[in-house]
Amino acid sequence: MTFSPLTAISPVDGRYHAQVQELAPFFSEFGLIRYRVLVEIEYFISLCELPLPQLQGIDATLFPALRKIYTDFTEEDAITIKTTEKVTNHDVKAVEYFIKEKLESLSLGNYVEFVHFGLTSQDINNTAIPMSLKQAMNQVLVPAYSKIVETLKELAISWKEIPMLAHTHGQPASPTKLGKEIYVFVNRLEQQLSLLQHVPYAGKFGGATGNFNAHHVAFPNIDWIQFGNTFLADKLKLTRSQVTTQIEHYDHLAALLDNIKRLNIILIDFARDIWQYISIGYFKQKIKAGEIGSSAMPHKVNPIDFENAEGNLGMANGIFSFLSEKLPISRLQRDLTDSTVLRNLGVPFAHSLIALKSLQKGIGKLELNEQTLHNDLEENWAVVAEAIQTILRREGYPAPYEALKELTRKNEKITKEAIAQFIQGLNVSEEIKEELNQISPQSFTGVLLY
Repeated sequence: MTFSPLTAISPVDGRYHAQVQELAPFFSEFGLIRYRVLVEIEYFISLCELPLPQLQGIDATLFPALRKIYTDFTEEDAITIKTTEKVTNHDVKAVEYFIKEKLESLSLGNYVEFVHFGLTSQDINNTAIPMSLKQAMNQVLVPAYSKIVETLKELAISWKEIPMLAHTHGQPASPTKLGKEIYVFVNRLEQQLSLLQHVPYAGKFGGATGNFNAHHVAFPNIDWIQFGNTFLADKLKLTRSQVTTQIEHYDHLAALLDNIKRLNIILIDFARDIWQYISIGYFKQKIKAGEIGSSAMPHKVNPIDFENAEGNLGMANGIFSFLSEKLPISRLQRDLTDSTVLRNLGVPFAHSLIALKSLQKGIGKLELNEQTLHNDLEENWAVVAEAIQTILRREGYPAPYEALKELTRKNEKITKEAIAQFIQGLNVSEEIKEELNQISPQSFTGVLLY
């Protein structure tokens, strides 16, 4: 059986392949190999820029040709590396051999032993992976989350003046504005996206046990700590973790994953709320010609986009939780468990992206049903009890809460007429009665918050 989206085991590479293929350059095996090549090449160039007599014969005009090794990296190149890996049984060593062959072709054969000089494989992996993650976040994922925020902000402004019955504990509660309830999610998402900008993309770079042992013994007069810091900051655009074992401690990566998880939790909350609003008729969904909601019930238009999003966000967060809890733990100076786990880093981001696209699709289908919102308010005049008793408190009326409680906590419907009759029987001035009679479920919505 040949591999295709139909034969893929994971739905990320199968059913949803078309929706997440923009993440492939960052999280695929090809992407990982290419970023490893990038780090190795930039490291070699940085060594050439040091005052090392062994590398003084390299002309800086060759640097663009060296960089073309990764900028023009092809699938055929990746296959060559994977073929070598079958012999070496070591993925990073296969990359090293590939680059050495490229240097030979550039007449730099005398310098090949400075490829991967003094490094361990984790100096490459722990810089290649955060680099790919940072670029995936900046180019694909943060824009996708931001697009959701902008879409919701537009709806919140459009529905700013739409009164809506609130529900606390599933029961009718003091009215609100539909736009404000959407803006709650805008505000929450914006805060988490802001926090996300403060999480460093950190890499480990310091040799076999993090102390630049090999570098220092070979060239003791070089400030290797400064070199490592500058290399990561200037060439790779990463923050270097100063004190490490053989591997990055992943604390910052765990913080980033937990931050993304919080974004997803907010969106699960949103998806469930919209699902509920559709269920009670506050929203209708646009009907697409030819689309079937149920194989048995022809009338149904199901909120499948919000359900799909909820499911994928849950899948993503399950993996994010495991990764953020597991990766910072490694036995002594390192074990290999992080390596196999990190190969799944793209999976939760893929599920998140699927969810974001489903949410965009679902939001685009929503049609406001203002009549249902209006009817629901009219059917629940009891919610103005809070307003009435608060004004009575202001006026020093005796036990107003208890008076409204006696009126409203009955197993019978509280109507507009019942409220008016109650107000008429109050021992207050006509002016206060007039003020109370102006209150309705549609007007008792508080202040605008945005």
